Amino acid sequence: MAAVPYLLGFHPSYGSIVVIASRDRRVVFAARGDLPAPAHLLDEFTAYLVPVVQRQQPITDLVLVGYGTPEHLDPALRIVGDAFTTAGLTVREMLRVTEARIFSLTCQDPTCCPADGTPFDPTASLVAVHATVAGLVARPDRAAVARRFTAGDSAGDSIRGATDAATARMEAVAANGSAAVFEAGVLAVRDALRQHDNDVRLTDDEVAWLSVLLTDRPVRDLAVDLTQPHDQHITFWAEITRRADTALVAAPATVLALTAWRCGDGALAVMAAEHALQIDPGYQLAHLVLHALQAGLPPTAIEEAITRTHRTSTRNSDTADEQE
Repeated sequence: MAAVPYLLGFHPSYGSIVVIASRDRRVVFAARGDLPAPAHLLDEFTAYLVPVVQRQQPITDLVLVGYGTPEHLDPALRIVGDAFTTAGLTVREMLRVTEARIFSLTCQDPTCCPADGTPFDPTASLVAVHATVAGLVARPDRAAVARRFTAGDSAGDSIRGATDAATARMEAVAANGSAAVFEAGVLAVRDALRQHDNDVRLTDDEVAWLSVLLTDRPVRDLAVDLTQPHDQHITFWAEITRRADTALVAAPATVLALTAWRCGDGALAVMAAEHALQIDPGYQLAHLVLHALQAGLPPTAIEEAITRTHRTSTRNSDTADEQE
């Protein structure tokens, strides 16, 4: 129970159901969902959730955890558990967390699982200590995850002028052709990542120039390729997403989603992709990332899809050049 917030990246709120999938007692997948209201939508919830977990095969067993009151959670947990059992998956344990106590819905032994629950303090657990040492973070709630990459009310004021200047600069570069834009993008992306890796904070002008260049798809794809799957680059793209002018947020938010996904931070990846689509509902790569995440696909699936997209784009570009 102490490990769950570190598996998700944040502490689940009341009304959450968490599914932990194991392979020979090793956790390989964890997902959280909000218990639907009204309750009759629970069938739709399980119809979505079960296939997502099944895609993580091979799985030996599951643990289901609900957060909330017994009258609200216990019937729902049993329905979800039955759905997984019917699908041929072994549910090893069903647990409910109410306040600071754990209740088991599967163990009937009062010496092991007392009727009044088992008290626990997740912050005092050795799991929390080991997770912290390993660099894992359990944020207070889902909103705290979003604050990593969302700007405050006045965050856009200082960047707006820099973005106007960067846009004019982009128009001048673009006048020399797409190759000139890509060359500028290579220099900007490499330099920005290098500065961040050396603990040098980018100026507003540098953030604006990078965010404008990312509107060019080949430059964005290059940024995806050059970004490494580690927390330092998650922090970098979270900062760019947070500081960029609102109209230009979709591209860095999508790169952030991809980077978080490759690092195993599904919650941040989903929220960053959703944020990109809030800014630009038609942003195709964000749609692709979000759909793959919601389907429970591994990061390699999106990387293969991006590779295919690159190839298709190249062929289409070559065809267009020939037609011209």
